[in-house]
Amino acid sequence: MTGFFRGIATAMITPFNKEGVNFDEFGKMIEYQIEGGTDAIVVLGTTGEPATMTEDEKEQTIRYAVKKAGGRIKVIIGTGSNDTKKAVAASVRAEKLGADGILAVTPYYNKCTQKGLYDYYKAICEAVNIPVIAYNVPSRTAVNILPETAEKLASLPNMTGIKEASGNMAQVVETMRRIRGKMDLYSGEDFLNLPMLAIGGAGLISVASNIAPALMKKMYTLVSENKLKEANEVQDFLLPLEDACFLEVNPIPVKAAYNMIGFDAGIPRSPLTELEEGNKAKLLAAIKNAGLKCV
Repeated sequence: MTGFFRGIATAMITPFNKEGVNFDEFGKMIEYQIEGGTDAIVVLGTTGEPATMTEDEKEQTIRYAVKKAGGRIKVIIGTGSNDTKKAVAASVRAEKLGADGILAVTPYYNKCTQKGLYDYYKAICEAVNIPVIAYNVPSRTAVNILPETAEKLASLPNMTGIKEASGNMAQVVETMRRIRGKMDLYSGEDFLNLPMLAIGGAGLISVASNIAPALMKKMYTLVSENKLKEANEVQDFLLPLEDACFLEVNPIPVKAAYNMIGFDAGIPRSPLTELEEGNKAKLLAAIKNAGLKCV
């Protein structure tokens, strides 16, 4: 299945305050994304810290995001787990609450086989009717969706794409060869956004677009118009900001960045910590160099 969405999706943070999720601020962030030309938002992905949220908080957050988006952009909900039953249940809930699609990270820590990966995604796809995107990020999960497995996943009727964050461009190229025309490829590594688009990627699911959605959309649009020279110039301009968004483990820097540009993102939930003092100046400089206003 192809064509669920093309363009940029932002892997949204979840702003917290003492009471829980700061929905007023979350709404402002969603509007900021829409104004910047974002095509979709990913809510409760790993950037959104769902591992530290209660089930009630997750449900409220899904409800709020769907209502706030109001059909103006697609809302994709992160539902992955290291327990297939929990991933299926989360996916079913997301569909019932109005999600347009699902992003399911591979099981983590359990280190299942390639057959286990296929069975996991098959169970999710059979439980829902909305599009499902697999998320491959072995640096976090210790599990890697190999190209031949991605090709097999593409045969599932509502498996619409794979978010690739393996960092291995040779693997990505082979995966693209195997899935081309069967399901879509989405960049999950900001520093590889342009090359993944250039080989036929349908879009990108970005962390840095939390802060610079308009610039990210500009780069995507230039690639789609086959203006690669101009696209490279934008990507070169963006790269220092993208690097700064990963000065520490995600989403620590991007939450700090939101605070620097005037939002109230709060701080990450434990065991994550606030951005260390030595990195704050680096992040601030990268934000200013990207032409973004700071408070």
